[in-house]
This record gives sequence, structure tokens and C-alpha cells, in this order.
Amino acid sequence: MTAHPLQLDHLVIAARTLEEGADFIAAKLGVEMAGGGAHPLMRTHNRLLNLWGGAYLEVIAINPDAEPIETRETPRPRLFALDNPALRLRLEAGPQLVHWVVRVNRPKLLSRWQTQYPERIPAVVPMTRGGNAWDLTIPADGAFPAWQDAGDGVLPSLIQWDTPQHPSESLPETGIALKSLTGFHPRAHLISEQLAWLGVSHLMQVEVTAATPVLVAEFELADGSVVTLGESAESIDAAKQAGVAPAKPARKRVKSKKTGDAIAANDADTPEDAAEPTQDETVQEDEH
Repeated sequence: MTAHPLQLDHLVIAARTLEEGADFIAAKLGVEMAGGGAHPLMRTHNRLLNLWGGAYLEVIAINPDAEPIETRETPRPRLFALDNPALRLRLEAGPQLVHWVVRVNRPKLLSRWQTQYPERIPAVVPMTRGGNAWDLTIPADGAFPAWQDAGDGVLPSLIQWDTPQHPSESLPETGIALKSLTGFHPRAHLISEQLAWLGVSHLMQVEVTAATPVLVAEFELADGSVVTLGESAESIDAAKQAGVAPAKPARKRVKSKKTGDAIAANDADTPEDAAEPTQDETVQEDEH
């Protein structure tokens, strides 16, 4: 079976400081974060937590010790809206799940795809961290990607790794799996439209909300318990309903050698999303 060219790469937790973000995740998920490092171009740094299925959780924060790098936009705006005053104010309440990133697998080339559809895909920026190198789509102003002004972290950034080993392969096993990912947005129809165009509708459920756009992720821990990250009126109601449901027994997970979709297929009675033609399928001939 041919692997899907697009899959979940990682979820992004933004924090005022790296220590605050790492402590938040340790308290929520019961596991200490590991790995990570500095991003010289963006003047940020991160820590990582392995998730079952070849994905990971990232805590990212502004690096107070970073040296500015000379660019045309010196200094270049940081990624994931970290320079945005509204996001900084939001982080005063604590670390937040703000974004998610989708991996583009070869032979599909992210740079060529972006060149073909610049109105749909932000510019591709080469990034490094230690011995790792990758291309990441980042708008010039550092904002989250958007389609017709709808994004707010709910639409994903795209990443393509230029190193043979994915970061998740070197992280300690945690037994934690992403159970579900839901994006709430007032203009949910535009979010759904762009996800379908990208070919990633299978990775996230989209719901309409009258409140602030937000991501909500459910994680199943190694003991079978479920932890939710993200806030919305809808997620609070869902959490209350989940609290009265019978707990599922813990499942033993075996490390997969394949980096397939990281959302755990834990429920045998849940059908897979029906496949539908996407832009991704229509341009494959151009990219081989």
C-alpha cells in the first residue's frame, strides 16, 4: 500500500517560556519532555514529546538568548504568530495548543507544490535545529497560514524534512496517542474547504463556533485514560459527557516502523473517512 503523501507531523504548544510549557505538558500528560533545541533563524527554541504513530508534541517559546540573524527583514518575524500581541496576551493565561503541522512525504516536493499554488500555500522557509533540517511554510509576517483570511492556527503549516531520521524516531517512547483533533472556527466552511484542497480532511474534524477559533486535542495515555488540551464551549461539554462514559481498558502499543497517520485508530467500530478526490490527487502526475 502506498503511504499517504500528507500526514500529521506534530502539534504545537506555545508558551511564554520553554520551562513553563514543559512543566505544563508534564502536569497534563504525566511525562517529561525531551530533545529539542534552538531555531537560529526564528530566535525560538523547543522541547518535544513522542506520540504514537510517528508524530510528536512540540512546546515552543521565544529564545531570550538568541542572536538576531541578518536577513532582508531583519529581524524576521517569528513563526506561529509568536510576535503577535494578541497571542502573547493569550499566553499570559498559560501555555496553549495553538497550531498543528502536516508532513509532506516525498516524492511529492513541498517547494514545487508551493510554487504552483502560491495563493494557497505560504512561502517555504528552510529551517535548522542542531543536525536537523527541514522546509516549513511560513507567511512573511510570521502569522498562521490562512485561506481567505480564515486560519487562526486551525489551518496547518506544511513541513518537509531534509534529514533521513524523523525527530520522533529518536524520542523516548511514551505510550501516548493522539485520539482526536478538532478545530473550532466561526468560518468553518473555509477551513474545511482548504483542508479538502490540501488533502488532509482525514486528519482533523472541523466544527463551527461563535467563540474564538481554537484547537482541541484528545490524548489517550498509556493507562487508557483520556486527557484533553484546548478550550472551547463545545469541548467543555464534550469533556463532561466523556466523564460519565465508561473508561476504556488500556491498550498495549507497539512502536510502529512506519510513520503513518498519528491519530490512533483505537475504536474498531469507527469507520474511516470516505476518500474524496482532492487537489493533491490531481497534480501528482506533475510532480513525479
